[in-house]
Amino acid sequence: MSRITKTFINLRSSGKKALIPYIMTGDPSLEATKKLVADIGEAGADIIELGVPFSDPLADGPTIQRAHERALQNGVTLRKVLALVKEIRQSSEVPLILMTYYNPVFKFGIEAFAREASVAGVDGVIIPDLIPDEADDFIKAARQFKLDTIFLLAPTSTLDRIKKVVKAATGFIYYVSITGITGAKLSIGDPMKDTLEIIRSNTSKPVAVGFGISTPEEAAAVSKLAEGVIIGSAIVRLIAEGKDIKDFVRRIKKGIGD
Repeated sequence: MSRITKTFINLRSSGKKALIPYIMTGDPSLEATKKLVADIGEAGADIIELGVPFSDPLADGPTIQRAHERALQNGVTLRKVLALVKEIRQSSEVPLILMTYYNPVFKFGIEAFAREASVAGVDGVIIPDLIPDEADDFIKAARQFKLDTIFLLAPTSTLDRIKKVVKAATGFIYYVSITGITGAKLSIGDPMKDTLEIIRSNTSKPVAVGFGISTPEEAAAVSKLAEGVIIGSAIVRLIAEGKDIKDFVRRIKKGIGD
């Protein structure tokens, strides 16, 4: 059983929801990312997403795009991200997910990436621009090296798409709350509730909601509908401003019922 699955089972048995913060690896530096992972874990994060800097992050809004740019300017590569995960694993058991795009994985080599990510201590991978229909090679390699494959659904997903994603996903299903990029305004309404109900009628796998969640109140509202809450742009913005991340994560964790 993967660390991610075990985390959701433990949370579900105690009636709690998962808090999944996102930070960009190497923003403002690799050493800072190592400390941020420790701080966020101490503040209550159940799973942590580490962004892999990329030149064309099409799913990300301006806040995270600028974090990509800063990390790239710092010389951060996928190989350096994996080396950092290996360092983090020496002192942390928090489940770690890489959120990357397909080009860096393809260039690295799909099987080599899965093998080295697993050896480093990565637990799962999110690739927003890779759909299950075209992911056979990636899924095969990920299964071989025991990495969870987390795919995305959205309010516009058809029933056929939902069935494909729930079949291909392991760990959890990432529900994108809006039909836009990260950092856009959250809308908790009937489309989200209706789609989550359809997803639940097709799988027992946990669902975590991301995109647009930036306050403890919004996190609390989303946690009533899903097993996990993902927060990215709000945290990345605070890091860029040099603000207190631990306090923010603690308040979000409290908001979802810790």
